[in-house]
Amino acid sequence: MSVAARVAPTSSGFSFNTLPLAIGLFCLLWSFAFVAGKIGVTDCPPLILLAARFLLAGSLILGFIALRGGWSMSLRDMAAFAIIGIANNALYLGLGYTGLKTISAGLGGLIVSANPIFTAVLAALFLGEALTWRKVAGLLLGMGGVAMIVWHRVGVGTDSADGIVFTLASLASIVAGTILFKVLAPKGSLWVGNGIQNLSAGLVLIPFAAVYANVSDIVPSWLLLGAFAYLVLLGSILAYVLWFHLLKVCGATAASAYHFLMPPLGMLFAWMVLGEHVAAWDLLGIIPVALGIYLVTRPSVPSTEV
Repeated sequence: MSVAARVAPTSSGFSFNTLPLAIGLFCLLWSFAFVAGKIGVTDCPPLILLAARFLLAGSLILGFIALRGGWSMSLRDMAAFAIIGIANNALYLGLGYTGLKTISAGLGGLIVSANPIFTAVLAALFLGEALTWRKVAGLLLGMGGVAMIVWHRVGVGTDSADGIVFTLASLASIVAGTILFKVLAPKGSLWVGNGIQNLSAGLVLIPFAAVYANVSDIVPSWLLLGAFAYLVLLGSILAYVLWFHLLKVCGATAASAYHFLMPPLGMLFAWMVLGEHVAAWDLLGIIPVALGIYLVTRPSVPSTEV
């Protein structure tokens, strides 16, 4: 995407870069989704919650687009978005929400924030993205900061090993989905693509929810309804469109590096809403994380010839 596409004109004739706004909004929405997910799986089986979330989100997106006149997209691109949806939605969140049943929202966000480390390596191997010493240093710092926080929180002994395994599998799924998006490079509207992803993920999860979950385990409450509304409207619809926009604009490595912001934001929201404990050691780990983000995402300075 061109630089001009990132700059929006104003009525006064000046322009501003909308990329920082997109980054900030994505990080806030994505981080709080772990809290909303933890609330949701407390009163509803994860697979039922996700199947309903994806089917509703996909139906809303595609229904709205159809009312406005439909869309034009090749079968190849529709199939690509469906495959990406299975990885980025059904597998990533299906495994992640199963993990959230037995681990804290803060730890779930911490594990998934390791996304940039694996994405950067795979992007260098399969996508030809440069893995410079600066990016390597930034990724190592970010990984070290996250590891500090994870090590401390696991040491408290309040999180299940099974939940951690499910969340690690969830991490692998979103890394695969990120690389698939860049490799398959589906063309067309991101809104349409996101609708197809949600719908395909919901359809895939239906048989698993039917076998491994029970509707009688749902505990109806206003809190569950609020969490579900957030996950559908702001999580599945808005946050994912922002995510794929960042992938196009920034590249897989740089876009994924913003996941390093999720540990401090996720812990902050989990503390504010769920009352999860945040220790001084957790806050100390934010320092290398912030420095790692700067090193990975800072644009390279072009050399000038004399």
